[in-house]
Amino acid sequence: MKYLIIFLFTSFISFAQIKKEQLDVMPWPQNLTLTEGTFALTKEFKVNITGAPNSRIFLGATNFLRRLDGRTGMFFNQGFITKTNEEPTAQLQINCVRSGKIELYEDESYLLVITGNKITINATTDLGALHGLETLLQLLQNNSNSYYFPNVKISDFPRFTWRGLMMDASRHFMPVDVVKRNIDGMAAVKMNVFHWHLVDDQGWRIEMKKHPKLTQMASDGYYYTQEEIKSIVKYADDRGILVVPELDVPGHGSAILTAYPEIGSKVVTMNSNSTENGKQSVQIQTYTVERNAGIFSPTLDPSNPKTYQLLNEFFDEICPLFPGKYFHIGGDENEGKDWDSNPKIQEFKKKHNLANNHELQTYFTMQLIPMLKKHNKELMGWEEIMTKNMSKSAIIHAWKGPNEGVPAGQSLVDAVKNGYKTVLSNGYYVDLVFGVEDHYVVDPMPNNVSFTEEEKTRILGGEATMWSELATSNTIDSRIWPRTAAIAERLWSDKSVTDINSLRKRLKTVSFRLEELGLTHIKSKEALLRNVSNNQKYVALEDFSNICEPLKKYSRNKGGTEYQMYSPLTLFADVCTPDASDALEFDLAVTKYIKDKSNDNQNVVVGYLNKWIKMNTDLIQLSNNAPLIQPILPLSKNLNDLSELLLLKIDKKQNPDSSVLNDLLEKCNTKAHADVELAIYNSLKKLVQA
Repeated sequence: MKYLIIFLFTSFISFAQIKKEQLDVMPWPQNLTLTEGTFALTKEFKVNITGAPNSRIFLGATNFLRRLDGRTGMFFNQGFITKTNEEPTAQLQINCVRSGKIELYEDESYLLVITGNKITINATTDLGALHGLETLLQLLQNNSNSYYFPNVKISDFPRFTWRGLMMDASRHFMPVDVVKRNIDGMAAVKMNVFHWHLVDDQGWRIEMKKHPKLTQMASDGYYYTQEEIKSIVKYADDRGILVVPELDVPGHGSAILTAYPEIGSKVVTMNSNSTENGKQSVQIQTYTVERNAGIFSPTLDPSNPKTYQLLNEFFDEICPLFPGKYFHIGGDENEGKDWDSNPKIQEFKKKHNLANNHELQTYFTMQLIPMLKKHNKELMGWEEIMTKNMSKSAIIHAWKGPNEGVPAGQSLVDAVKNGYKTVLSNGYYVDLVFGVEDHYVVDPMPNNVSFTEEEKTRILGGEATMWSELATSNTIDSRIWPRTAAIAERLWSDKSVTDINSLRKRLKTVSFRLEELGLTHIKSKEALLRNVSNNQKYVALEDFSNICEPLKKYSRNKGGTEYQMYSPLTLFADVCTPDASDALEFDLAVTKYIKDKSNDNQNVVVGYLNKWIKMNTDLIQLSNNAPLIQPILPLSKNLNDLSELLLLKIDKKQNPDSSVLNDLLEKCNTKAHADVELAIYNSLKKLVQA
């Protein structure tokens, strides 16, 4: 009888009706209908592909099987999928009408239907089918001893055609495997544009066979060979992702000008002590690769014909490596200081009736359009390229916001209203280490602006932006993921999908599932903790990291000079991430306690306070053999002291001096220790004021 009850209970769980709230799908589909029943997964599960797809679906379906096998441990009998209609009786049938093109506006829709004995994915292109496979993986459920899919019908398609991630490989070089694993992460959440920032003040990262000086003098030996670039482009293509390279000009020119100083704008000095044939000799201005972060004056000379000759040659060698239609030329943050101080450039402006540096930059940028057009490329640039005379064929990348003195979203609106296609990044700068909610509420289609239907079509979508001044290959994943999955949802799902609690719940599952792709955003934390703790037991250090976050914006790098491009990014601030896990849980506990001061709710809050008091003691002990812990001790001490007083108030029902409480509270709000801040400050403030 006992075993019969267990069997019946297990059977009930297997066929229990799943609710939408239980699904951890991201991005959330456009249309999802659950029906009764489940599809039970067994080792006999196989996949069959029909239609006329691109061969990338064979790799995609094989990878799907391996990932599903890895999650379930079922030892599926099917191995590698190499052609259409290999397994006509397979339980998963994928039909693709035609091969998809890696370009904007391609059909990425799919229809996924799961019944008790069959799963079908129908898509116009293999790109849609790949998206359907990602959704199917996310639908996997389990009970105590089996795996299954809920019966469901999903009709899905993206809201925006440009759903991108920009990775900066110039400030800190990102090896090939780092790039590829992040491309896999993009594909898992249905992103389709990889913007690769390859040239900036801090380095030139592209092998140039006709201009080897660029890597010899301006890369520190860290660059991608042309074969590596081709392999990454192919890797992205296999996952339905377009690669858009960026060569930032005319500003951010330190690396280029280190190799070719003769096309720089800085005033050339004369050496009066030497002569050649009775004439003064010209001394070329020299440049060096930049080691700091920030905005610098080295700028290409728009009046020099050799500038355009060299850029034309650069494009001739670089463009064939990237078959996509778009090329990003940067164009941002050119202060024009070297232009203003150069008499030759000022004379050039007068000759061409250019009223200011904005018009001069437009002149410069317009020269690049035909260079790219001969390679069938469209020019894209940061919003500074947008002036009254800029070609309407250019794509404007909107990035400025309140931090730059521009109302949020205004740059995008201006671009659209001025007739430009545009992509939004303001609000999606994941390197600023804001919490996920800050990004999730940003929409490329603002509510407070009236657009015509034609204007709406100019809003291509958005792009998460990851600059690498404060990230290395060991930490960049933790700065991109999992928050970028939330941005991916904003760009794919219906505008009405905005529930932050649902997002956080689904993001927990999506985050750990991304690890199967090789992403290190979770596991890299352990290596960093070992480094900071000097390989001691780091429980207390980990506890502290779960309530601390790195300083926001770029305040961690004071003046852009505290961290150079060779400085350590292996410290406590690198351990910490946005959306500190215990901070979120503690805030929920405090909210419940203030609403209802029951013993149960009080015990949860008291438990956290006692934990942090013990944590402080343990950190002091650890620091005896771990110098890297020393910088965080003052902040931990502040939390310890406030926690002790709050325990007197909450647990012992005493009334500590309010001025002392508030003084300690503000000490917990300091940002002067170890480049981190306590993410629980607002929650502590609620307790102090309760």
